[in-house]
Order: sequence, then C-alpha cells, then structure tokens
Amino acid sequence: MPQHFLTILDFSKQEAAALLDRAAAMKAVDYRSDLLDGKTCILVFEKASTRTRVSFEVAVRHLGGWPIFMTQNDSQLGRDEPIRDTARVLSRYADCLIVRTFGHHKLEELAAAGSIPVVNALSDEYHPCQIMADLLTMREHSGGLEGLTLAFVGDGNNIAHSLINAAARFPFRVVVAAPKGYQPDPAVVARAREEGADVAVVDDPAEAAKGADYLYTDVWASMGQESEQAIRARAFAGFQINDALVALAKPDVRVLHCLPAHRGEEITDSVMEGPHSVVWDEAENRLHVQKAILEWIFTKGK
Repeated sequence: MPQHFLTILDFSKQEAAALLDRAAAMKAVDYRSDLLDGKTCILVFEKASTRTRVSFEVAVRHLGGWPIFMTQNDSQLGRDEPIRDTARVLSRYADCLIVRTFGHHKLEELAAAGSIPVVNALSDEYHPCQIMADLLTMREHSGGLEGLTLAFVGDGNNIAHSLINAAARFPFRVVVAAPKGYQPDPAVVARAREEGADVAVVDDPAEAAKGADYLYTDVWASMGQESEQAIRARAFAGFQINDALVALAKPDVRVLHCLPAHRGEEITDSVMEGPHSVVWDEAENRLHVQKAILEWIFTKGK
C-alpha cells in the first residue's frame, strides 16, 4: 500500500519527530540524492501558488525526480471525469501525486482509488506541509518545541486545523483566537484533544497572545473566499498582529505567517519587517521539510 501524507495525524509521534530531525539534517548540508531517479511526481494544483509549487518542484529535483505541473485547466480533476478515474490513470503514468485543491475529500478519493502516494499540498481543511515547516522554524529558533505556546490569531482555517493536529504529535500548546462563526471545526479540535493535544479556542486575541512564544496569522479571506472579503474584514477587525499585540506576548516572541500576507490587514508592515519576524526562515523551510516528506513516503516500509 502506498504511504500518503494528507494530514499531520498520518504520522505517529515518533515519525513526526524523526521527520523534523531529517529535515534539519537535509537543510544543514543542502541535501541532494538520487532517491527519485527515474520517478515522476505530478503536481496537480487547482489553486494558485508561489511557495508551495516552487518548493515542491525544487524538492523533487533535489531528490533526482522529475516534476510535472498541471493546473485545473490541464486536468479533469473534479470536472467531467470522476476523481477515482483520474487517480487510476495517473497511477499508471507517475509515481506520486502532489495535490493542491479545495475540498479535502478529493485528496481522500485520490488516495483511495489510486495506487501511488498522494501528498496534500493544501486543501480547504488542512495544510500539513506548511505546518511542518513552521515547526522546523520554531525548533530552530527555540531549540525545541517542548513547553512552547503558539497563539494563532485569525480564521479557524486549514492552517489552524493543521496546527491543532500538530499539537497532538508535538509537545507544544496551541491557542486559536478567532471570532465566533469563524472558529476551528469542533470535530478537529475534539479529535486532537483525544490524541493528547493541548488546545484552547478563544475569541479574544489579547487573551491568546499573553505569554505566547509564537504569534501566527494568515489572510482573512483565503482562495475561493474572495467574495467574502468585505464581510470578513469587518468580522476580523481587531484580530490583527500588530505592535500592540506583540507587546502582550513574551519579550522574545517570534511571529509566523504562511504567506502571502495582506499587510495592513491581518498583520502590519512593522511586524512583518520587525525583529520578531521569522517568516523568511519559515518560507525557506518549506523546501527542506518537503524533501523529508517525499523521502518518508518513498522509503517507509522498505
């Protein structure tokens, strides 16, 4: 059976920790290998991307493989052809699917019907590759993850869901501050807590930020939600990471953003460019983590 990576809960605690170790080791030596020599990874992206596309294409090439990029206009994913048919056909051409899509069910259908690994490069519900890069960044700047508190301020979206999942695999605390009506899926929170996550959900950014080691935010309206921009801007007024919110956290707090950032909305320019920001390290770490994820899915069980 192929090894898929659809959410962080696909890892055991031991695998999750080992993957961060491996990503750090790869970063230290600018790692290259021939692991994927002769193998093709198809990137099917229904959503636009800068960091995810480039980091995955480079990661595949650094491991000796060949990436093929397809947009929603180049594939039948979810259009006239059933998803299961797409999975069966692409499984006979390639060795891996890296998919950036809307509904998470598409990834699950591709994984169930196909015979090759499927990697979640983003869905509306989860963004696990991004969060693994965030955790590597936190580990680099704090020397470890144990005992840290991360406050996520904004929409209870795919980033929030994957952070909550991560708290079930790593020893840190997550506090999500989101307005009512935009909070994380209670089922995601409940499952993570059942697996040991230390998670709190509040509707006051100041409460979340107090004593935090990390502050994190994302855009208020994600791709596919553009028509809600004005409504969301009103709902999220006050949920901005700015100098005042940073001042409530620990003196050495670091600030994360998965990018792209709408400066002046969810985060101010002064914070993005200020001494607490580690967003550029965070962006770089997408590459190293994704090399480790690809190595994991192609070597597990062999």
